Amino acid sequence: MPSATLPRFDLNGWDRADIAHPYPVYRRYRDAAPVHRGASGPGRPETFYVFSYDDTVRVLSHARFGRDARVASGNPGTVPVPVPAEYRALRAIVENWLVFLDPPHHTELRSLLGTEFSPSVVAGLRPRITEIAHGLLERLERRREADLVEGFAAPFPILVISELLGIPQEHHAWLRANAVALQEASTSRSRGGRDGYARAEAASREFAGYFRREVRLRRGEDRGDLLTLLVRARNSGAPLSVDGIVGTCVHLLTAGHETTTNFLAKAVLALRAHPPALDELRATPELTPGAVEELLRHDPPVQAVTRWAYEDTRLGGHDVPRGSRVVALLGSANRDPARFPHPDVLDVRRPADRHLGFGLGIHYCLGATLARAEAEIGLRALLDGLPGLGLGGQQVDYADDMVFHGPARLVLTLSDHP
Repeated sequence: MPSATLPRFDLNGWDRADIAHPYPVYRRYRDAAPVHRGASGPGRPETFYVFSYDDTVRVLSHARFGRDARVASGNPGTVPVPVPAEYRALRAIVENWLVFLDPPHHTELRSLLGTEFSPSVVAGLRPRITEIAHGLLERLERRREADLVEGFAAPFPILVISELLGIPQEHHAWLRANAVALQEASTSRSRGGRDGYARAEAASREFAGYFRREVRLRRGEDRGDLLTLLVRARNSGAPLSVDGIVGTCVHLLTAGHETTTNFLAKAVLALRAHPPALDELRATPELTPGAVEELLRHDPPVQAVTRWAYEDTRLGGHDVPRGSRVVALLGSANRDPARFPHPDVLDVRRPADRHLGFGLGIHYCLGATLARAEAEIGLRALLDGLPGLGLGGQQVDYADDMVFHGPARLVLTLSDHP
């Protein structure tokens, strides 16, 4: 049972040092018990935080846990997504995100999108992804000091997903700004009050207007992009509304870029902190795919995912009533010594095992194949193109977010090349 010396766990209110390095916090709770009851208050659902690998797998893969709070509560009036009712544009977008859907709608939409993220399609994209990475790197190489997030890690996946959706590249700065604003409504960032929701609502209105125009433009022509595929599927009778298309595009854009941005920035930080691993990876390019898996395990870009208990159940020594919120801490599960020997060690030769960096079950990351390609190509470009990547000074500012986890800024001195 939980230790009496540990306070109720909460993802909110962390100090900057713990946000930058949450693993000692996870370890203290995981060592005490695999599951902890969280802090609660009036009007808030009972919340349970899951720290162990095995219990996280159970939550992510069992049908007794799902994504719809309405199903869990048995009340159709329950807010289905964690967005206050007054932010209508934001709710209209988020309610249509694949990650918040259960079958059969989830199954239909995932099947529709699946071919666009298949290994064969992604393999065909790799030359273009490489070209994008090298183009960004050329601009980075000319600077004495550079913010790796702003100059590479953020625009890189934005440009890639823009190609898939058929969005002009010149819009990428606008897309990034609105995607970041949308993240202000995430559960851990929005705790400061209504300002974050207001910024996310404004971004949602801009996104909705933009993608509605793009839908209209594609009704009479085939541009061969993912947005055209969605429009044609709707015209052919697929159960997909215009709001559904808009929400799907925004979801692919935000989820598809935030995770890769965080991965690349944190991978650089991890390798700078482990010079032998950086040197080994630089000298042995064939280790890159396995190293990506290890970096995803070691410090995943998404630290937590939420499910709802669809029935009364028992988890980690707790009775979990139907309607409870269950938060699976992927970052903790990936450092569970019961599953991964010496879990705090970064070992780029560690055999690729079933880490939870992309989740598990029916909500396993749809874009995992694309994300892996971006991670491999982006990391390789940085290792090969910046000889002094492991040298010089750094300034790191983490975003105040314990879900989408990573630096908002990573300023590196790039002049100290060997």
